[in-house]
Amino acid sequence: MTWREIVKVARQGAKLHLCDSTWARIDNARAIVDHIVAQGERAYGISTGLGALSDVMLQGPQLAQLSRNTLLSHACGVGAPLTVEQTRAIMCAAVNNYAHGHSGISRSVVEALIALLNLDITPSVPSQGSVGYLTHMAHIGVALLGFGEVMWQGRPMLAMQALREVGMAPLELRAKDGLSLVNGTPCMTGLACLGLADAFNLAEWADIIGVMSFEALRGQIDAFDEVVLALKPHPGIQRVGANLRALLAGSEVIASSRGIRTQDAMSIRSIPQIHGACRDQLIHAERQINAELASATDNPLVMGTPENYRVLSQSNPHGESLAMAADLLCIAVAELAGVAERRLDRLINPLVSGLPAFLVSQPGVNSGMMIAQYVAASLVGENRHLAQPAVVDNFVTSALQEDHLSLGTGAALKLLKVIDNTTQVLAIEYLLAAQAFEFLKEQRFGVGTGSAWRLLREQVPPYDEDRWLAPDIESAARLVRKEPQLDSLRSGSLSR
Repeated sequence: MTWREIVKVARQGAKLHLCDSTWARIDNARAIVDHIVAQGERAYGISTGLGALSDVMLQGPQLAQLSRNTLLSHACGVGAPLTVEQTRAIMCAAVNNYAHGHSGISRSVVEALIALLNLDITPSVPSQGSVGYLTHMAHIGVALLGFGEVMWQGRPMLAMQALREVGMAPLELRAKDGLSLVNGTPCMTGLACLGLADAFNLAEWADIIGVMSFEALRGQIDAFDEVVLALKPHPGIQRVGANLRALLAGSEVIASSRGIRTQDAMSIRSIPQIHGACRDQLIHAERQINAELASATDNPLVMGTPENYRVLSQSNPHGESLAMAADLLCIAVAELAGVAERRLDRLINPLVSGLPAFLVSQPGVNSGMMIAQYVAASLVGENRHLAQPAVVDNFVTSALQEDHLSLGTGAALKLLKVIDNTTQVLAIEYLLAAQAFEFLKEQRFGVGTGSAWRLLREQVPPYDEDRWLAPDIESAARLVRKEPQLDSLRSGSLSR
């Protein structure tokens, strides 16, 4: 699967099915595990304890008991639960991992996970407690045993009750099932898929909203000249430059502003360079995430056939690539918010905007958009803390056995928080840029910027005097969370 398909299952409710050849791979790997059990061979996590207990040999009923105990003992996360779509993304990424056919997990476990996804039964999973894997998947796994709570039909319910109502029996685990459920990188991978989808969406909106601010501040269009930008041939810069020029096409505001200043402030004239650099990091992260989805990330991995096999104890569950990708996405998205806050600050400052103070008539009796900028500054400040890389931190776990950790799940979770913050910052800039347009509307705006202005005005009226502003910000944020109709914006044919 690709990250886009993970998002379709997690967020849009697409049904998940495995083809016959995939089931054959899963069954072949399971047959190898069954052969090892029957022969009484030593193999990590199949016939031994886990982590620092990897030298303890087990046999007979202990093997199934280890799988059950693994889930129960590892399901010790804390904090607020993940959202439904976040848990679904993790579950889908886990199924994707098993589909490679190197896990050795029982077919019944994979069938049960797919059933939960397709029936829209979502285990309640605490958000905190993972250094990369283990706890989140353990909470998903115990729901298959009938423990804990799930969300079903929009309400919380005991897992055992939900299983009964859909005719599913609690799982009976076998050797290695518990370990296969908790290890690997599906937690950080699933969350990163959602983060990547939102980051791409924000990058598109950042271009639209940023160029509205550029137009409202009567920027000098030479900074976006195709010949100029071609001299800095980063792909992201070329993409953003083309977007900005298309959105501004036909703008009388820009045409009449040529030469009013020698050059604009950096936050205004550097939109292609800043947004473009962020886009390039998104493309890099996309490659890393798709490569992880193409990876088998269990430990141990089983290969071959029951007649000729290998069991390989290795470190594919280490999520260094994903952690770095999530950290990089975090930095890129935080930068989109940071430069947006600088632009919106200029919009409300009459010393540089040439517009009424705080974008409201009769400033003084009206505070206008003054405090909205405070809110944006607060969110950008929080983003700066969150953008500190998680991957460079480290701890020692499992009695020195696991002495280097990726912290990729933490990296993905803070990425999602930065995305939420950046959505709000862009929503505030959208409000302010649209309000600035109210003072310039005697001239024609760009074909795309004018369309974006009218789109917001369908939800939020002009700010003629002070009113409760929080609902306006939320209305703008709802638009920013949706994928923009870029082609329609550029052509001015946006459907209403």
